[in-house]
Amino acid sequence: MVPIPNSETPSHTSRISTVVPATPRGDQNGAFQLTSMDLLMKLHYIRPVFFFTAEAVQGLSISDLKKPMFPLLDMYSHVSGRIRRSESGYPFIKCNDAGVRIAESRCEITLREWFHQNGVYSVNGLVHEHVLGPHLSFSPLVFVKFTWFKCGGLSVGLSWAHILGDAFSAFNFITKWSQILVGHKPPKSLHTPNIKEPQSPPTYNIYENPISIKKATVVGEYWLGANNSDVATHSFHFTFKQLQHLVTATSNLSQTTNTAKTKKDSYFEIISAMLLKSIAQIKGDFGTKVLTICTNNNSNRDGNEFPNNGLVLSRIEADLAADISELAWLIAEKKMVENHIMEKLIEKDEGKEDYIVYGANLTFVDLEEAEIYEVKLNGHKPIMANCTIHGVGDEGVVLVLPAPEDIDGGGSGRIVNVSLPEKELNQLKDKIGKEWSIIV
Repeated sequence: MVPIPNSETPSHTSRISTVVPATPRGDQNGAFQLTSMDLLMKLHYIRPVFFFTAEAVQGLSISDLKKPMFPLLDMYSHVSGRIRRSESGYPFIKCNDAGVRIAESRCEITLREWFHQNGVYSVNGLVHEHVLGPHLSFSPLVFVKFTWFKCGGLSVGLSWAHILGDAFSAFNFITKWSQILVGHKPPKSLHTPNIKEPQSPPTYNIYENPISIKKATVVGEYWLGANNSDVATHSFHFTFKQLQHLVTATSNLSQTTNTAKTKKDSYFEIISAMLLKSIAQIKGDFGTKVLTICTNNNSNRDGNEFPNNGLVLSRIEADLAADISELAWLIAEKKMVENHIMEKLIEKDEGKEDYIVYGANLTFVDLEEAEIYEVKLNGHKPIMANCTIHGVGDEGVVLVLPAPEDIDGGGSGRIVNVSLPEKELNQLKDKIGKEWSIIV
């Protein structure tokens, strides 16, 4: 287990400051009540990073970058609050204007050199190493880290406590910041998301059916689950042509010839199935395995939506002897929604228990619809954007994200982030690099 860093004094950071809402709340400080789904995700952290060229940030100072945060936090007042517990022990957020942290850092190499040394998709060191604890009442829920490169380029790294909302909410937050930066007037308030109730499977007995989470042992007084092995993360780039080849190569394996295209421009199912098959072979898994599938329940999310944990958490029971096309069909069509079961568990223990979601089972997260390239500086999109999850359990997680448009203009591929025990991850890199010619 990697030691927990001190969130107030990170390494390689030259300065830490705090930004608070533009309008103080004073005696009107209120309590933000967390939902069961919020508390379910409390041991996880979302970490997106956006890379911009010198041209995109020309003329911008750190003061310019911090200024939009003040009005932004007027809308997101609970984001600048701190965790408290009620007399019964149930966590909530005290909206006390304690603020979010801004980390400033300088890198003595260029962006090109960074990509060459660390990989094009690496986020290591560019997101503040932040977790909640040991003193919850003093722990910021959000860190934003600005790293200036020698060439004048900039990375913007966000560490977002998952208890605030899912990855789509985190992306909306930083996108709204970039819009205010260029002069867009922020809305007076955010609207409540219109989340459809997931269709429930037949009656469940929570004591007889396996579910997609597990109780966790936390690290000391921190809100972070303990691992039995060192979990590492690697990003794979599937180009548009490689995705087309993957579909073609697997489409004749069963009657489900068009599984990968269950929704327009979606490759989540076929990518997940291919990786599932490869990981199962590495692990030596045989027979039926329970998997967790996380999907977006609101395809019409917008930037003025209140943050929420709106992902649909489902399980499937996959026969690992099946071919890739059949596995993709299972992922697309045989998901059993378990949000309602999880909510009942959280309500029953009054939010006092700690759970792991990502990595309790091998977990696949569909972020294909995430608009991560809508974060713009001076009208320029990031040349690269990526996102990882911190706090992943030993079984691992796979995130499927959009990639920038391929150089040849043929279409957009996918960035696929895989977090697994380090030995298994190294084997996976070797396996899919050889068998599918995927960039590793």
